[in-house]
Amino acid sequence: MPQLNPNPWFFIMLISWITYSMIIQPKLLSFISPNHPSNLIQENPTTTPWTWPWT
Repeated sequence: MPQLNPNPWFFIMLISWITYSMIIQPKLLSFISPNHPSNLIQENPTTTPWTWPWT
């Protein structure tokens, strides 16, 4: 069964993961996110209960 032979496929998988880990991932991680999380305390909005017409 040829699909059980790991000889060519393991090498392809290994090279692709090395390429991803060494080249693509650092380039993606170098981008600066424009939306930094803020440390402000968020206030809970004050809501009024809904008055149902049938009650």
